Amino acid sequence: MGWADLLAFGRAEIAALHKTWIAFFITFYVWFNMAPLVSTIMKSTGLTLDQLKVLAICNVALTVPGRVVVGMMCDRLGPRKTFCIVMWVMAFPCIWFAFATTYTEMLISRLIMSVVGTGFVVGIAMTSLWFKPRDAGFSQGVEAGLGNWGSSLAAITMPILALTVFDSWRWAVAASGIVMFLYGVYYWFAITDGPKGTARPIARKAQAIEVSTWGDLVLAIIWTIPIWGVLSLLVRMVTKKGYITPDVSYILYTVIAVMVVQQAWALIKVNVPILKKGVPEDDKYRFTQVGTLNASYVVTFGAELAVISMLPFFFQKTFELTPVMAGLFGSMFALMNFFSRALGGYVSDRTPTRKLAHMIYLAGVTGGFVLMSLITPDWPLAAAVLVTIICAVFVTGGCGTTFALIPFVKRRITGNVAGYAGAYGNVGAVVYTSAYIGLTDSQFFLMIGATAAAVFVFCFFFLKEPAGAFAKEYQLSSVDKEMMAGGGH
Repeated sequence: MGWADLLAFGRAEIAALHKTWIAFFITFYVWFNMAPLVSTIMKSTGLTLDQLKVLAICNVALTVPGRVVVGMMCDRLGPRKTFCIVMWVMAFPCIWFAFATTYTEMLISRLIMSVVGTGFVVGIAMTSLWFKPRDAGFSQGVEAGLGNWGSSLAAITMPILALTVFDSWRWAVAASGIVMFLYGVYYWFAITDGPKGTARPIARKAQAIEVSTWGDLVLAIIWTIPIWGVLSLLVRMVTKKGYITPDVSYILYTVIAVMVVQQAWALIKVNVPILKKGVPEDDKYRFTQVGTLNASYVVTFGAELAVISMLPFFFQKTFELTPVMAGLFGSMFALMNFFSRALGGYVSDRTPTRKLAHMIYLAGVTGGFVLMSLITPDWPLAAAVLVTIICAVFVTGGCGTTFALIPFVKRRITGNVAGYAGAYGNVGAVVYTSAYIGLTDSQFFLMIGATAAAVFVFCFFFLKEPAGAFAKEYQLSSVDKEMMAGGGH
């Protein structure tokens, strides 16, 4: 499969790819429908910039754990039903936010709405059902790359809709939610979980990811803790800025701790009976595979989110550019996403081993950020832009090589694995953004480069080349076949 194949709408799998990236695109459009309207909302409601910043924090708060939960739903219910549920349910807090009359309503609705950012995980799960192993990287790179553009188009079109079409920011926001709800209705009837007539293996439990050994159960618990624990950084940030009192923060920390314990208990409850019974040899997988992909997404997508939020101002102050010009150069990092993410997936499909392709990109991420740490006002602007583009190609392409590996960890729990990796991308963004506050720009880039180097070493020793990575069909274990025989579709 290549670029030209994307125009072959008559092919069922290509049609499914386009229907799915559009669904993902719409969820991201809705997720980022507030940021372009900050000044308009401030004028209309009288809210301060600090209050809008709190809403922005709420907008990402539940995305991290939500991606894990939605990943589990994909493996149990199937991505078609899960995607429709996400689009339908999230339309309501979107409309609620649009017509909220108090700041508290806006906070609660935006917090709930942060779950709409889970659409990414569902799209990956659906794409993996429609495409063969040899095309996994490119198809998922295209789906994720085009879907991510939803945030960019929201930035361009939401002000136009608010100021010109509807003459109201509220109706512009509500309209995006209504469109998402209607597309969910269309998606329900327009697609199936894989080609018609095929069956998909179903996860045995929806509450937690399945593991293969007692040691992996310990690792799964360890890797699950940061997914909820990272919310404590957001609470600390909000408390430090004075938006909530210390007493409220203690309550929130307690809630986070309870959720961590609950998730650990869910892992134990689901897996102890499985492990006591014994896992067939052909159904085992190493949880370190999941760990390497989690870490990889921290230094690729996590780094991307952290960098694009500071890059325009970095160019502005380093080269004394106007805000418009700085925004133009700063936006190139995100704009490379579609082309280079799909390219990363394509390289993974065409390189002799998927691990080799991934290691090359991780090395590029390390080198790219080390070069960016060396940028000074003495550099020619063109050289700085070139280094930024090179770094962006490896960072966004590394997202593609990461997700090209996900369908091969364990077929039955692809949604779970995608949920974990997707969540860790946001974990990385929160950690990097929090760390940036106390660092210079050079130190910030160097820190990301250092963590990328550490992940390179981690993957070198623990990432295994998946079996059947270029086969015509995915390899199924005896348990997979048994589950499918029981009626999984």
